[in-house]
Amino acid sequence: MIKSKMYPFYYTWATLGLYLVFFIVPGLMGFYYSFTDWNSYSNEINFIGVDNFKKLFSADENYMSFVYNTLKFTFFTVILKTVLGLLFAMALNDGIRMKGFHRVMLFLPAVVPMLVVGLIFKSVLNPATGLLNETLRAIGLDFMAQKWLVDVNWAFKSIIGVDVWKGVGYIMIILLAGLQSISRTYYEAAAIDGANVWQKFVHVTLPLLMPALVVTTVLNLLHGLKVFEVVYVLTNGGPGYATDVLYTTIFKEFSLGRYGVGTALSSVLFLFMTIAGYFVIRLMAKEENEG
Repeated sequence: MIKSKMYPFYYTWATLGLYLVFFIVPGLMGFYYSFTDWNSYSNEINFIGVDNFKKLFSADENYMSFVYNTLKFTFFTVILKTVLGLLFAMALNDGIRMKGFHRVMLFLPAVVPMLVVGLIFKSVLNPATGLLNETLRAIGLDFMAQKWLVDVNWAFKSIIGVDVWKGVGYIMIILLAGLQSISRTYYEAAAIDGANVWQKFVHVTLPLLMPALVVTTVLNLLHGLKVFEVVYVLTNGGPGYATDVLYTTIFKEFSLGRYGVGTALSSVLFLFMTIAGYFVIRLMAKEENEG
């Protein structure tokens, strides 16, 4: 009997042991190496204090632009995916025809590997032979044809658009599940009180949908801060450094053998993700409780 009661503890200890070995220890080692000059050009690893972090925030270096790009990407993708996902979920939750077909079509991009998405959109957005520019020219909108991935004014917007296209279906599914969990009696009571469509949305839908919105916002936030694949596949950070973000910069630093700077960047990214996640969860949990 006592032995059977101990089984849950065995599994817990085993899980904690794996988490310690594969996450905690490497994380602490990475944090230590961010204070060293570790690189591939020397066999010695020397402790240099906060020099790597000073370099990251130095005006002479370009690292702050990568931080800015990461925050800008996160901000716009969180807003666009949440708003579009909510609109699609509300449309599919109401009396739209062919609900099943539309759900599949909207969710389909979410299950396509990013490498495949990148290859497809590199072809679609090709400035000379891409489907998008060819279509625009065919309907007489030549002036709207752009060098989507190689023009510094359009490359970042194009990456945001592709990421939203791929991720909005996933967000829609979560919000749709949240909408379908709201009892119709709330809307019937609001209708009896004379509430119009907007008032029902503000006073019934939003407060009761807040748990699902918390989940989607945190997921989008973390995805935005650690974005890598879509940037790497479509532009590799170019043109120049116009679309480089923190993760692509970390990848490049490690590729150049500058491991100390790379781990310092990783530590900064970890700090951003922790702070952002903490404040978003606290803010939205407060709204949920007040609602």
